[in-house]
Amino acid sequence: MVRPTVTGQGSLLLSVPGLRCGGCVAAVERALAELPEIVSARANLTLKQVRVTLARAEDDPLPVLERLEALGHDVHPIEADQQADPKGEGPGLLRAMAVAGFGAMNVMLLSVAVWSGADGVMRETFHLISGLIALPVVAYAGQPFFRSALSALKARRLNMDVPIALAILLAVALSLFETARGGDEVFFDAAVTLLFFLLTGRYLDQLMRDRARNAVTGLAKLAPKGAMRLLANGGQEWLPKEAIAPGMMLVIAAGERLPVDARIRHGATDLDRSIVTGEAMPVSAGPGMDLEAGTLNLTGEIEVEVLRPSSASFLAEMMRMLGAAEGGRGNYVRIADRAARLYAPVVHLLALVTFAAWFWATHDWQASAFVAISVLIITCPCALGLAVPVAHVVAAGRLMREGVLMKDGAALERLAEIDCALFDKTGTLTTGMPRIAGGPDRVEERAMAKALAQRSRHPAARAIAAQIGAPAMTADDVTEHPGLGIEGVVQGRRARLGRAAWVAEIATGARPETGPAFAIEGQPACVFDLDETLRPAARDAVAALKATGLPVALLSGDGDDRAARVAAITGIDEVHHGAMPAQKVALLDGLRDRGHRTLMVGDGLNDAAALAAAHVSMAPASASEAGRTAADFVILREALDAVPATYGLARATARIVRQNFALAIAYNCIAIPLAMAGLVTPLIAALAMSGSSILVIGNALRLNGRLASPKTRPEPQALMMPA
Repeated sequence: MVRPTVTGQGSLLLSVPGLRCGGCVAAVERALAELPEIVSARANLTLKQVRVTLARAEDDPLPVLERLEALGHDVHPIEADQQADPKGEGPGLLRAMAVAGFGAMNVMLLSVAVWSGADGVMRETFHLISGLIALPVVAYAGQPFFRSALSALKARRLNMDVPIALAILLAVALSLFETARGGDEVFFDAAVTLLFFLLTGRYLDQLMRDRARNAVTGLAKLAPKGAMRLLANGGQEWLPKEAIAPGMMLVIAAGERLPVDARIRHGATDLDRSIVTGEAMPVSAGPGMDLEAGTLNLTGEIEVEVLRPSSASFLAEMMRMLGAAEGGRGNYVRIADRAARLYAPVVHLLALVTFAAWFWATHDWQASAFVAISVLIITCPCALGLAVPVAHVVAAGRLMREGVLMKDGAALERLAEIDCALFDKTGTLTTGMPRIAGGPDRVEERAMAKALAQRSRHPAARAIAAQIGAPAMTADDVTEHPGLGIEGVVQGRRARLGRAAWVAEIATGARPETGPAFAIEGQPACVFDLDETLRPAARDAVAALKATGLPVALLSGDGDDRAARVAAITGIDEVHHGAMPAQKVALLDGLRDRGHRTLMVGDGLNDAAALAAAHVSMAPASASEAGRTAADFVILREALDAVPATYGLARATARIVRQNFALAIAYNCIAIPLAMAGLVTPLIAALAMSGSSILVIGNALRLNGRLASPKTRPEPQALMMPA
């Protein structure tokens, strides 16, 4: 239930179907923040989930569950790859809407007769029949609002359903009072029709939210429930994915998806890895190839060894990132949160003031109550509460389909603010597998270099390990030094592979000027020559960013010649070479101190600190685990055009968020005074309240269209970073 994180903290994901509005989100986060064992708590309104970070992985989650239940919420833990489907509310809303619609039609027919001139006993009879129809209709169809409001009141808090339930009950009670005393006017038709429109708006809102969260629920559906395990005696048994453990052997037939991350041990096939790379073309695969959960096996049966449990798989990590998309707390989100917290007390105060003012002016308590009911209904925090998170969720889904994973919505907000971009070279602008030439002459030395290279994820090391034909030896006491290289003991002798100057410290003879180099302690060093290949669309990506007016610079730990050559090919004018990890961080800190907001794109272990120090960062999927963890965005496809495309979408999302805020604020600024002035009936108020939420969600769904390209701006200026 509690999943350990790399920092030793515990991550807990909870399904909370009762989340209804920004006020609910604020109340949940505020209540959980009071618990001493809670580091952070983020409620996701679109997915109806709460993600809690505990101080330690071994902390008991029971206080968290009890606190949420005390707030009136039903709650249960789920895994990231077992997304609870929040659509269960839809059928109930549809049935309630049908009952309310049927009741509204019948009560309206009776009201027409009264409006047409029925009076005396006939009018009273029609009022009585209307009440007999309206009472069971309101009692059944109003349950979604009544249950939510009652749960909130039991927990001594207010949510948006409290004023709605109060308005409906007041309208019915007022009508019953008038019927009992033989009054001329009742509001059964208004109460039932109001309920119908409120339910219609909520149901449409539910459908729109389903579309917004399709990226996450769609991923959950891609994960198979289990797979066939290969037994030691050659037999097979089906296991649910929760029971699949690392080291097990699975049989994946053609047409099946992998439930977990695994490595092919036997068999060859073609794969659909579009979920990973965004590319639809099949990929050939054979023994030794690592596969991600969700990958579709197209042609041949394969036997695979499980690498990680389903809760730690690539697919689960994708769902965690998408689920966290609206969890970031940027400036806009904080504004919406504060507004949501003020909503309930303010709306009740406004309704009370409206009633008092109208009663003072007219001495007609019925008309005053009617106007106050309109105020209770028309004020809506949903549009404001949804302005940011729904846009971030839709953008996250759009990016996922384009092969980019976003960790939280705040990162998208920061990306829209950048004014410069820095690229690492090896593994970022260039591919992760350069071609090698040169190196040790003796087979024994080549085998020792390969032994070290196999223990590193650096692109140059991977190339050496893959392209040296000598049989590998075993390396002991291996340590990787970020920005320098890898060191270990092979055949009882200390050896280094990495930056030339660092390797030369244990070597004899001439000191090599450039790397990567290899040396056995006390022996001459030798240098590997690397021919680098640009990533697809690297040149176009740099050109697209420069066209928007962003200065682009190369920040590399490599030597002057190699860095300058790659910069010239890609069109980068400003180059900073030979930068150690600490120097990269210092450069980024210097840019920040000068007021710059920097995008850092890097991949290696030596880039992790720089990725974390940047205003916002990206890393390719081939990056080291530290790099992927530190980055705000992970690029799953090979082509670097994902960088300007993501930047363009970030700016488009920022525009959508600003539009949503303007729509929500304009709605409330216009609607509330009209309602207080008595110019809006409860029916119109219900339509307006629902319409404002639907308008905001529909505006955010425009991000599902063509991926935005950043607009062209004037020629960028150089950053002129200090050396």
